[in-house]
Amino acid sequence: MTTEPTEPSEPTEPTEPTWAGETDRTQWRDELSIKGALEAVLMVTDQPVDDLRLAQAVEHPVHLVTGSLHELAAEYTDQGRGFELREVGGGWRFYSRADYAELVERFVIDGQQARLTTASLETLAVIAYRQPVSRARVSAIRGVNVDGVVRTLISRGLVEEVGVDPESGAHLFGTSSYFLERMGLSSLDELPEIAPFLPEMSEIEGELDLPGSALDQ
Repeated sequence: MTTEPTEPSEPTEPTEPTWAGETDRTQWRDELSIKGALEAVLMVTDQPVDDLRLAQAVEHPVHLVTGSLHELAAEYTDQGRGFELREVGGGWRFYSRADYAELVERFVIDGQQARLTTASLETLAVIAYRQPVSRARVSAIRGVNVDGVVRTLISRGLVEEVGVDPESGAHLFGTSSYFLERMGLSSLDELPEIAPFLPEMSEIEGELDLPGSALDQ
């Protein structure tokens, strides 16, 4: 008895294996992604952010975000991290852990007491003796741009904005009460008499051949 030859079967495409618990693995990856996204967003916030806003930011359902936040908070505590994730005032934010409060306080105070650069001291002197004064006028007296230095003095609490020039609209700056405290003075009247050694603005404007309004912009 003879048999007819059979045609070879077409090769079949390999199929992806189906792993037990694949749904759980996908959910685990999603949760991991949520946690990383939440950490990234919370890292740049300076005030508590609520669950709904965080959910909108990371584009995940609110209930998953809320669960991930609580898990992150627990993980940081279990790992003994130097920071913690706290729910305060209806929102979430990173805080340094209370166990390290003394160390953090010492670091902050040391940073505030760091010595000022020569440029900062010169700019501070000009503001102290010419206040209220605009940044442009301080720059004219010192002969250099002082924008960055003024920002530093403001961040140190030594200088503050005290008004606006009615003619030019330029912001005017003066020294703060903290400046007096650090200098051991009760008022600006107790400053040493060195103001006469600073050039008059009329002389500066004449040398630069610029109208006064140009210096206030």
